[in-house]
Amino acid sequence: MPFLPFRSLVARLLWGAGLLGCASLACAQSSGTARSDASPAAAAPTIVQGWPTKPVRLVVGFGGGSSPDFVARVLAAPMAKRLGQPVIVENHPGASGNIAAAIVAKSTDMHTVGILINGNMTIAKVLNPATAYDPQKDLVPLSIICTAPLVLATTPEVSKADGRAFIDAARAAGTQWSYGTPGIGTIGHLGMELLKARTSMGAVHVPYQGNPQVINALIGGQLQLALLPPGLAQEQVKAGKLRAIGVTSARRSDLVPDYPTLQEAGLKDFELEIWTAAAAPASLPAPVVQRLAQVLAEVIRLPEVRQKLFQHGYEAAGISGETLMRRVKADTAALTEIIASQGIKLE
Repeated sequence: MPFLPFRSLVARLLWGAGLLGCASLACAQSSGTARSDASPAAAAPTIVQGWPTKPVRLVVGFGGGSSPDFVARVLAAPMAKRLGQPVIVENHPGASGNIAAAIVAKSTDMHTVGILINGNMTIAKVLNPATAYDPQKDLVPLSIICTAPLVLATTPEVSKADGRAFIDAARAAGTQWSYGTPGIGTIGHLGMELLKARTSMGAVHVPYQGNPQVINALIGGQLQLALLPPGLAQEQVKAGKLRAIGVTSARRSDLVPDYPTLQEAGLKDFELEIWTAAAAPASLPAPVVQRLAQVLAEVIRLPEVRQKLFQHGYEAAGISGETLMRRVKADTAALTEIIASQGIKLE
């Protein structure tokens, strides 16, 4: 079954401005789920003025040291300052971040926000119909916080060749080589499957709990390649422990300007980016959604926040809730087609 043309895919896939800021009641209701905030309009200001009444928790689907965890911790202090309540980061790793997303979707305490990756808000239920939440019905997008390309990484022991030669070597290695990801359905996984389809590589997928574990396995020789966030890859490349073959963006990224693109290695029209987003339970009252989106928009604009994200390998973003909802729907459709064409299934 033919896979999607990459130029067309890119127009629909994983980049879109990355993260939102829900500025209206209509936006908050755009998930398609009946909202439970049918209280009189006069009550809305009371909800906002009295909220939050306790600490707000940022739920992350990966462990400490992961990129989503870093993003959450960058946001926590400035959010707390604006909300007047502590903002606590909680890590609930597992199922490629979907355990955390389900916690957010089911939360009724009005003080829970998820820091989620692409797959948690798009194809979670496509990959596993038994997933305990429906991204489009049970979550309301708040903001795409940041975006980045991925870095195709290996180790100096595996290859010192240029991108074209490395891809040839990976193709020749067949199933003798393995690649690692933070889990089935993550962008690192889907991106590698796209890369395999484009290059006829046969590398075997090995899922890990998070990218820090993937990096350790790479350095330890258990893996030969992986697609990594630039912030995590760059540190190890500088230390001489990893080697960057290229980035998945269409042009060289300001995040890692010295890294070539995979297109320079001969992969025409290969383009892929990741995003980290904030989302809340769809049952959250619209005025609270609006307040959270406003706070996130303010925090993402802070120069110190943008600098920290950039230093970690992400570019700060920010889009409206309606725009992100359209992006979620479009990405879900595109990724569903990729999953079907490549025969990707939960193991």
